[in-house]
Amino acid sequence: MKFGITQKFDCSYLPEKEEQLLVCMLPSSQLKDSYSELVKVGFRRSGEQLYRPHCENCNACQSLRILCNEFELSRSQKRVINKNKDLDISVRFDEHDDYFSLYERYINSQHSDGSMYPANFEQYSNFIRCSWQRPIFIEARLDNTLVAVAVTDKLMDGLSALYTFYEPEQSNRSLGTYMVLQQIEITKRFQLPFLYLGYQIDMCKKMNYKQQYTPHQRFISNRWIIYR
Repeated sequence: MKFGITQKFDCSYLPEKEEQLLVCMLPSSQLKDSYSELVKVGFRRSGEQLYRPHCENCNACQSLRILCNEFELSRSQKRVINKNKDLDISVRFDEHDDYFSLYERYINSQHSDGSMYPANFEQYSNFIRCSWQRPIFIEARLDNTLVAVAVTDKLMDGLSALYTFYEPEQSNRSLGTYMVLQQIEITKRFQLPFLYLGYQIDMCKKMNYKQQYTPHQRFISNRWIIYR
């Protein structure tokens, strides 16, 4: 396989740090066949690109995957499930027209201090869509009104959670947590062992929530280490 290394740029998650990425340079016709294997060694998808952090003197970003068949709900997670019993969950293999408007409200409300603000359709399309990988869209609706979407990729050994966005006015429902729990259930429905959640960053408040799902494994020093 052929890989490239990006230039250094300001880290999106840790202040006063610089970030550098290792990017897979395979042609798009070959990426789909390599996707599952690359995720096993810490890569993620963003649009058409597969990448993983490649930073000197920093290993704060740790790829995390949930062991879905061993997962047990915590008390707080059970409360989230009960709080959202009135939502209807469906799995779609095509994108619905109302996704972008929800994404736009979510980014502009919840991430106005981030690099994705202000949201626009080109950015949304470049981030979510992919010519060689067809995402799964897990929807939550309240009385037929869309309130959350979890964009998810199906791999050989699990699902990979790409991005979740939800209705800001429904933030009291803990929809981010709820959609991860739905992804765990759907992973089990597909009879697959892992839900890949992306990078756990202990020192970043926005990126350290993934550790609440146990048991899980983290990819550290080129091997998966279990946390219970």
